[in-house]
Amino acid sequence: MGAIPMVAKNTTCTGRMPARAGSRMAVKPRSVHGSIGLKNRKMNNASHDRVIESTGNVPTTRGKGMCRAVVDSDQMESNESGTLNYLSRPANGKQRVVVLGSGWAAMSFIKAWDASLSSKYELVLVSPRNYFVYTPLLPAMCAGTVEERSIVEPVRSVLKSKGRFFEAKCNEIIPEEKAIVACFPEDAGFPEACFKLPYDILILSVGCVNNTFGVQGVEEYTTFFKTVEDAARLRLRVSECFERAALPATSKEERQKLLSFVIVGGGPTGVEVAAELYDLIESDLSKLYPDIVDDVKIRVVELMDHVLSTYDRAISNYTADVFKRNGIELVLNSRVQNVGPDSVTTVNKEGESVDIPFGACVWATGVAMNPLVKSLQGTLPEGTQTHFRSIVTDEYLRVRGAPDGSMFAIGDAATIEQQKALDKADELFEKADDDKNGQLSMKELRSLLTEASKDFPHLAEHARFLTSKTGASRFGGIVAKAFAKSNKIDEGMYSKYVSEDASLDREEFRELLQTIDSGLRALPATAQVAKQEGEYLAQLFASQDISTTKPVDLKGAAPFEYVHKGSLAYVGSDRAVMDVPVVGPIMGYFAGLAWRGFETFSQISFRNQVLVATDWARAKIFGRDTSRV
Repeated sequence: MGAIPMVAKNTTCTGRMPARAGSRMAVKPRSVHGSIGLKNRKMNNASHDRVIESTGNVPTTRGKGMCRAVVDSDQMESNESGTLNYLSRPANGKQRVVVLGSGWAAMSFIKAWDASLSSKYELVLVSPRNYFVYTPLLPAMCAGTVEERSIVEPVRSVLKSKGRFFEAKCNEIIPEEKAIVACFPEDAGFPEACFKLPYDILILSVGCVNNTFGVQGVEEYTTFFKTVEDAARLRLRVSECFERAALPATSKEERQKLLSFVIVGGGPTGVEVAAELYDLIESDLSKLYPDIVDDVKIRVVELMDHVLSTYDRAISNYTADVFKRNGIELVLNSRVQNVGPDSVTTVNKEGESVDIPFGACVWATGVAMNPLVKSLQGTLPEGTQTHFRSIVTDEYLRVRGAPDGSMFAIGDAATIEQQKALDKADELFEKADDDKNGQLSMKELRSLLTEASKDFPHLAEHARFLTSKTGASRFGGIVAKAFAKSNKIDEGMYSKYVSEDASLDREEFRELLQTIDSGLRALPATAQVAKQEGEYLAQLFASQDISTTKPVDLKGAAPFEYVHKGSLAYVGSDRAVMDVPVVGPIMGYFAGLAWRGFETFSQISFRNQVLVATDWARAKIFGRDTSRV
């Protein structure tokens, strides 16, 4: 490729690192701006008398600042091969489909995309991560049962000739211009290079981020568990804790703290992390560190009175029994108050605080809205996006309020709009108020939510949890706060519980439904849902003429319908649990074999299937690799 002179339209300097010969870009800025890509940032159309030079295939750098350049299409010259034509709109009449993300939803969409659609659409995938990771096996990876390279697949290997991939993070979506601003990841070690990419149709699949719930110290002292980097970080930390604990100068108190592992969250991820750590310690580390293994303690902290609360109760009880036999302590009915450098403070239902020391703490609970989604919501018409955690779509996964129906959203970042219970508040209240005193007791509310969940599925979760002692303070304490406010009692941050004779009047009931509806999520944020949404959307493009140049009527198409195929979780000692529709709960060694088989054959490629199967065998025959590398 010959030299391509490019005049950059916008420049942002973010540091004063000296440029090196042969590095990526040469930048000599005339003016300094703040960060680009923010929602209300105006794009400066003035020239900055600045040139990014490229010699052959290797760009060179001359200058003093680390700068970012937003390259706009109308000031970009294309080379003969047309590689840079992606920065301008397609000239061949095709519709450009830009997909953001490389997670479950995005990669399921790409894999199901019909290659014959290349005659109508130009497919472009943009993600800061150039690989897909099979997230259900991250707990196995953190224990060394499977290796990280076995559960990742390069994006380009899946995409192949279907379209183009750009490794970049989308910082801004501009719906009125139908364009995104994306930048090469800063952590790659190069100066950040940004570009503005037009689209005709945008598919948003950026997922969620970790939710700390405002708990002090979570970001500083715990390990999140959503990425390969998180799992690798925990694996390294466990090795470091054992090596430090084995030193002759380490006191018994310090050793017990180092070998204490705390997992916050009793959902499938938290349970599987605890189970895999137990297997690692019991099968491998106990032989390598026989003198200190008795000081190991694994604890799982959960707000509810049982783990795996979304599974059949029999599964929760079985998991508790397995953990008890394996010495894994369940700290139930407890919330995390704060996290320090070497301890986590929990508060139980009586309001008592307990400090739990740790060598490693895993935060495996809660998700929050992706900042990109939050900024996008503010650019769409008022009233179209009211959800606090997800972008709202219709039944065809089209984003509400997007111009020309040009935007779709799939995966954890999206939720399908449903009828709100608030619309039927008065009717529900009248039906539930048996004694006609204008008040709803806890008993009446429980019956109401159970009955109404037939028409409003999102109420079923609240009805189910109200049957347990801690149910009233589940989901952010929505019900507990409503009763506490009505009866002028101290809700005590989950430490106080409302009584059966507490009541709500009509207006307070409406406020309660409004709060519940604001967090309405039609489907759970799981890989199974994301996969089905991605496959559905690919089929929709194949069966419908989706274009932004003419009105699109999807009323003849089948809306998205999720089919739940069951839930699985590994609980340690080669045992697993399965909650299968119609069949019911399956638990034990047989379920463990089924779980391994399912996780192996569900890999995105045959290569991954072989690698994972090999890892299972290697771990059984030779043990796990505990090297600190």
